[in-house]
Amino acid sequence: MRQERVWVLGDDRPGNVAQCVGVAEALGEPFRQLDVRYTIHSNWHNLLRASSLFGIARRSRRALTPPWPVLAIAAGRRTAPLARWLKKRHGVRLVQIMDPGWPGRGDFDLIATPRHDQMPLAANIIETIGSCHRASPALLAREGAVWAERLAALPRPWLVLSVGGATKEYDFPLAQAHQLARQTLALAQSLGGSLLVATSRRSGGVLTRFLQGELAAAPHLYFHPWSPRGDNPYLGFIACADALVVTGDSMNMCSEACANGGPVFIFNPPGLVNDKHARLHQQLFDMGYARPLGGDPTPWTHPPLNAALEVAEAVRARGLLTG
Repeated sequence: MRQERVWVLGDDRPGNVAQCVGVAEALGEPFRQLDVRYTIHSNWHNLLRASSLFGIARRSRRALTPPWPVLAIAAGRRTAPLARWLKKRHGVRLVQIMDPGWPGRGDFDLIATPRHDQMPLAANIIETIGSCHRASPALLAREGAVWAERLAALPRPWLVLSVGGATKEYDFPLAQAHQLARQTLALAQSLGGSLLVATSRRSGGVLTRFLQGELAAAPHLYFHPWSPRGDNPYLGFIACADALVVTGDSMNMCSEACANGGPVFIFNPPGLVNDKHARLHQQLFDMGYARPLGGDPTPWTHPPLNAALEVAEAVRARGLLTG
């Protein structure tokens, strides 16, 4: 049986899982993705959970079987006790995406934290610009080839709109959706060509239907509402886009859009995002990866942004996969 030297500790938060998988794919190693589920005790502070399986559901515990990996990749605070247990019991090296919380930060061989989190640095901590993600050059090339063929009848340039939705902290009111549609249509008109729209899991039916109606005025429109079934054009759209508009409520979506290397416009009106999101947006503006939607529409280019590649390089440089 082939031994996967890398494990991904994936849980019920898709954004966290995508970041871990992005790093695993960037390493180019076969990896095993564990489906970690929790009990109510996972809400207890990690001071109480320590380096243990406390708070991990029985089904997930049963999946923890040898051969043990060389490296485990985790994200978020709830997976941290499990990761520390793997190190304590089986000598597994640990890569953590985002702050694992206190206590136990020193148990992780590498912690990759986005600069907008403003986490104090230490010997085992590196900063990234934006979030880790799966939009690698190879994956974008594959997805782009599929969707470029499907969309070939639509005139270029292709302006992509990636839509998030309400978060735990903020709603996405229809007044803001109207503003998004109006500014996106104005940009599409200035660019010419076609508008490609992809909603997401968080968009919901009301927001999706509203935007579909508002954007129907585009001369050439391809509107793909999110569905758990069927093809998902999201990465293909990013790969094919001549320019992108992304709603600022998702740090992952903003970071993924910047993997394109072309113009990215972030919709970030007051009241849509918290301070942490706003800091990321400003960093992307300052570094030339993105501009605010409604600002200067003049096309530009920038290096593709993918923090997962930086983290993978740090893993190799520190020898965390040797042995």
